[in-house]
Amino acid sequence: MNRIRSLSLPLAVAVAAGALTALATGAAQAADINVVRNGGFESGLADWSCSGGSGAAVSSPVYAGAGALNATPAGSDNARCSQTVTVRPNSTYTLSAQVQGSYVHLGATGTGTQDVSTWTPGSGGGWQKLSTTFTTGPSTTRVTVHTHGWYGQPAYTVDDFSVFGPDGGGGTDPGPGIPGAPAGTAVSGQSANGLTLAWNPVGGAAGYHVYQDGVRVRTVTATSTAITGLAPATSYSFQVSAYNAAGEGPRSAPVTGTTTGGGNPGNPAVPKHALTGYWQNFDNGATVQRISDVSAQYDIIAVSFADATATPGAIAFNLDSAGLGGYTVAQFKADIAAKKAAGKSVILSIGGEKGTITVNDSASATNLANSAYALMQEYGFTGIDIDLENGLNPTYMTQALRALSAKAGPSLVITMAPQTIDMQSPQGGYFKTALNIKDILTVVNMQYYNSGSMNGCDGKVYSQGSVDFLTALACIQLEGGLDPSQVGIGVPASPSGAGSGYVSPTVVNNALDCLTRGTNCGSFKPSKTYPGLRGAMTWSTNWDAKAGSAWSNSVGPKVHGLP
Repeated sequence: MNRIRSLSLPLAVAVAAGALTALATGAAQAADINVVRNGGFESGLADWSCSGGSGAAVSSPVYAGAGALNATPAGSDNARCSQTVTVRPNSTYTLSAQVQGSYVHLGATGTGTQDVSTWTPGSGGGWQKLSTTFTTGPSTTRVTVHTHGWYGQPAYTVDDFSVFGPDGGGGTDPGPGIPGAPAGTAVSGQSANGLTLAWNPVGGAAGYHVYQDGVRVRTVTATSTAITGLAPATSYSFQVSAYNAAGEGPRSAPVTGTTTGGGNPGNPAVPKHALTGYWQNFDNGATVQRISDVSAQYDIIAVSFADATATPGAIAFNLDSAGLGGYTVAQFKADIAAKKAAGKSVILSIGGEKGTITVNDSASATNLANSAYALMQEYGFTGIDIDLENGLNPTYMTQALRALSAKAGPSLVITMAPQTIDMQSPQGGYFKTALNIKDILTVVNMQYYNSGSMNGCDGKVYSQGSVDFLTALACIQLEGGLDPSQVGIGVPASPSGAGSGYVSPTVVNNALDCLTRGTNCGSFKPSKTYPGLRGAMTWSTNWDAKAGSAWSNSVGPKVHGLP
């Protein structure tokens, strides 16, 4: 039986007429709107009520725009913040918000049907979206929506609170659209370490995100910003995006900016056999020197020390003018230039006994390379020395030194001054780093002092302060993968230069003879000679000067006379 044909003609006509009337009068259902006011908290806590004064408007953290709600449970108060919205009866609404915190609740009461609630299962770490739906009753025109935390839990944060559904006639915030891409992005004001980025304003934008080489580096509300901490003579790509409560818009077209400054030409070559001395940028009782006062016996002068900055991995240098008797930065730079003109290498040492520079990830490795290169450009340093006495990460230190080498070129001088324990095995972090950069490494001047007894390459234990200690420990590096030209003997210049391990210049010279010629050895004699041995190092040129330059006047000629 065909039941459809039993429909009476008058009823069919009425249905058709009703449909035509709806189409003709435009009575089709309108698009859903957000019936919550100030759901992004851009106007503080306007339209919101929080129990016990528990809520506050904050500018960080925010999910979007410039504001968010932060509320703190206390005692029996769960920090409930609510707003009553106008709704349409017999309608369905979607309630949602971005939240951070432990056991953050989202819900609606007075729906006229079944009240609803949802919450985060735990802290979650970052922003989480909560969402639920509710249906209003046949006579419901007002519903209270709320968020709250939980007893004994820390503060929670909420942003982008919305209730989407049919317009109940109570009005709503105008829904901003996502802003467009900024135009007119341009670079100006270039210097060796910075430049200025500017762009045209975007209508409806609450602020702007700045991207450097694809990575967001800052957020600003102005239409220009100074980018600092860059490497000289380096090109960078920048983009800018605008954002508001609706979200982040597309990025601008890329624009390239290049910092000023050239390379570092004119760096002298390190001689085949070299004497290294650390110069003290402080007064600790040794002779206060200017760079120009350093004995001509020294081929590499390591300025001690670079300073850590608030940026992980980045370094700075601050001349102790007051402690050095009024030594000015201009004189310091001129003295470095004069030493370079005389064929000497002046490098910047990183670390020392109290050094706090840490390179444990790619970002800090990049920061070290960029800041070290910037200091080379500023002061005329020809390289760096790694003297980190609390260990290092070989992966990221290698990354940093290779990045610096790529910037500075083949004339870069890289030295290291590990403690004896750091070079006992090729598996140690320092030893691994040295081997990782063997193609660009100048010399490792291990500190043969302040260490006590250590193993030699023959497996025997040797006490510091002897020819055997110097030669048997140097043998570990020589047989462990380093080229002889990358091995130097580091000792104190006087008994005041170290807590223990001082040996006379004669002992140092005997060790040099033993390693390069096979003569003047102690009980340990290496299986072969290493005539290409780089030389020796001392802490410090200042303590050497305090002792009448006895160390450099004795060991210097021996080093320079090696085969």
